[in-house]
Amino acid sequence: MKHSKSLVLAGAVAAASLFSGLTQAQAQGSSQSSLQSSSPSAAGLPTAQCARTDQAQIAALFDRWNNSLATLNPDKVVANYAADGVLLPTVSNQPRTNSAEIRDYFVHFLEKKPQGKIDRRVIKLGCNVAQDLGTYTFTFKDGSKVSARYTYVYEFVNGQWLIAHHHSSAMPEKQPS
Repeated sequence: MKHSKSLVLAGAVAAASLFSGLTQAQAQGSSQSSLQSSSPSAAGLPTAQCARTDQAQIAALFDRWNNSLATLNPDKVVANYAADGVLLPTVSNQPRTNSAEIRDYFVHFLEKKPQGKIDRRVIKLGCNVAQDLGTYTFTFKDGSKVSARYTYVYEFVNGQWLIAHHHSSAMPEKQPS
């Protein structure tokens, strides 16, 4: 019994050390450097390798996505999403939880020839995850516009940043003319 309590305590200390190291690195914005913690590997846990990134690189991911919209090819848009990515779209009530459903949404959305523009954003960086959130406005081929709130959660997968979660919702309050 005493031995198993020691193992549980050692595991808890190693997990707390890993979490503490990740939290401190995120708070200090050290996503510019790789993060390795020696105590988790000493306890038999894997070490985290954090991809180098910065706010400009994450901001450019919206441009990549927006440029894929301009191709009017839904497959090019879907290529920005992780295989298990989730889309909660602006102009559909249906959550899209796989590549086929995300593609189906964009087949119809691209018929409107949308182009987005960021109005305001906040970017948060973490270890192999980044968030881009704020407001954007879409202009369509008929000249109409839709302002919306957005959240992109990106994850670093197989050497590239992909959208793990994308939520977009129209502004609830009427915009001033």
